[in-house]
Amino acid sequence: MTDSCRRALVEAIHSSPTQAVIYLSGGASQALGWLMSVPGASNTVLESVVTYSRMSMIQLLGKVPAQAASSQTAEEMALLAYNRALKLSKPGSPVLGVGFTGALASAQPKRGDHRFHVSTRTSDRFWTSTVTLTKGLRTREQEDGVSSQYLIKAIANASKVPGTFVPDLTESEVPDEYEKNFDEEEELKQLLSGIICFKVYPFSSDSSNVERKIILSGSFNPLHDGHLKLVEIATSICGGGYPCFELSAVNADKPPLEIPQINDRVKQFEKVGKTVIVSNQPYFYKKAELFPGSAFVIGADTVARLVHPKYYGNDYGKMLEILLGCKNTGCTFLVGGRNVNGIFKVLEDFDIPAELKDMFVPIPVEKFRMDISSTEIRKTQGLL
Repeated sequence: MTDSCRRALVEAIHSSPTQAVIYLSGGASQALGWLMSVPGASNTVLESVVTYSRMSMIQLLGKVPAQAASSQTAEEMALLAYNRALKLSKPGSPVLGVGFTGALASAQPKRGDHRFHVSTRTSDRFWTSTVTLTKGLRTREQEDGVSSQYLIKAIANASKVPGTFVPDLTESEVPDEYEKNFDEEEELKQLLSGIICFKVYPFSSDSSNVERKIILSGSFNPLHDGHLKLVEIATSICGGGYPCFELSAVNADKPPLEIPQINDRVKQFEKVGKTVIVSNQPYFYKKAELFPGSAFVIGADTVARLVHPKYYGNDYGKMLEILLGCKNTGCTFLVGGRNVNGIFKVLEDFDIPAELKDMFVPIPVEKFRMDISSTEIRKTQGLL
């Protein structure tokens, strides 16, 4: 692969909307330099991590790998990278997780093969490839170079960037590839089982390049005008942002939603052209980890639960620790007035700990007050 060909490919990758997290171990280090040296890298690379030591690999995977340089480890790295990319990406952007492990030429001659394994994960595709290199044909630097070429090609393919170039492999170095495609139902099954952390349905026509999400979480059974108006007001209070809704498929007190239920509720957002995220986290301190830096739009009834020690085993210290953890993710809570046990309450009616006061922002009553709820709508429709 010539330098000009490689650069053109990297430019095309950076011009695509795909945003990636890349985890490497044991090779392909030159690929990072190639990606970073071409203008526009911030469009593509959300994060890159080189797990070179054994302990680094163990901490990334959360376990001791059966074999560090293996297709299984590359796949596990790609899945972790994909979930990480979901959390870091701009709303609605296609995301990519990349895993690479290699056993290349080293100072001490290897008894086994020189090989590398590459895996990519997107919303609808898992792809893994193993390449066994001809032993003694190349120096370590050259093996790193050819594995870097292969990795760049894999990123281009996963980003749907067309290209006809071929990495500098010999005729005998034939990749062993495996691919699995997912439909939407399979993706939702993975969500419910915890394999992936959330799925975005970017129905909004808003193409603004903002990263901060303004999120209204709920069951949306059904979605109503109050929800839409509340997010609109919250976005204006924040001075802008990407407004979206979050539907948790897993509820703390009820059985998980079934896939047909998820699909029905998602269709509501498609009709009104609003982005919805389906997650598997019912608790706000977990949502804060999924959506760092976001502004969550909540009602006073939710504040009543968030700041009451009884929901933390009557442990005030535990409550403070968990909510400070939310604050440390950069998240804030925009609070609208709501009926609590038959009494209309606003943020100022609650005793917020001093350490947390700046995390809670009131939505003035004169800007928004709508007491109708999804539960009341279902009652009027005879659904309860």
